[in-house]
Amino acid sequence: MADLKPEPDQMQPVTSWTPDGETAPRVSEEAVIGAISTVYDPEIPVNIYELGLIYAVELSDNGDVKVEMTLTAPGCPSAQELPEMVKNAIAQIDGVGDINVETVWDPPWDQSRMSEEARLMLNMF
Repeated sequence: MADLKPEPDQMQPVTSWTPDGETAPRVSEEAVIGAISTVYDPEIPVNIYELGLIYAVELSDNGDVKVEMTLTAPGCPSAQELPEMVKNAIAQIDGVGDINVETVWDPPWDQSRMSEEARLMLNMF
């Protein structure tokens, strides 16, 4: 019999039984990061997580998600759409409550925040 294992980027429902019934799945940080990783800056062919634009992900017990992110520059043409794209990606995860995506400028983004994979993709060694 084949061992069916879910993909690592899929949300793993964590439910428990209570006298009132089964609880809703809890949202995991891995699921949120997986969702954020589907968002790409329209001008750069690398997802925003690998670019280092995500500074913090906070999860509450009730499924609310708060994300602190930045942009590559204050005058970024995608300043309005990228946070909305992040919010929409996270909203696709089962069990998510309210989503707050905040754009922060401190500390300022620089290329050192990029993953090694992103640097290789952009030829920035």
